[in-house]
Amino acid sequence: MAFWTYMLHCADRSFYVGHTDNLEQRIGQHDQGGIPGYTQTRLPIKLVWSQSFDMRMEALEAERQIKGWSRAKKLALIREDWTLISSLARSHKEK
Repeated sequence: MAFWTYMLHCADRSFYVGHTDNLEQRIGQHDQGGIPGYTQTRLPIKLVWSQSFDMRMEALEAERQIKGWSRAKKLALIREDWTLISSLARSHKEK
């Protein structure tokens, strides 16, 4: 079974990061406003990034890590700009 970490772009231009074991179903739930909380009041949403993992704990750890990232770093992840992600990580450590 695969587990997924995913990022949604919300109508208010914010990002939501979550994890699931059924990506298609979860995105549908978010899209229909069926999950109370953050995305329900920020529709419509769009899936902008996802990655699969073998274990739920890996997906949860990725979710927690990405939630702590800056908007710039999240945008770099969406673009798969690994050089910028690395640069942003280094600049954050230097502060």
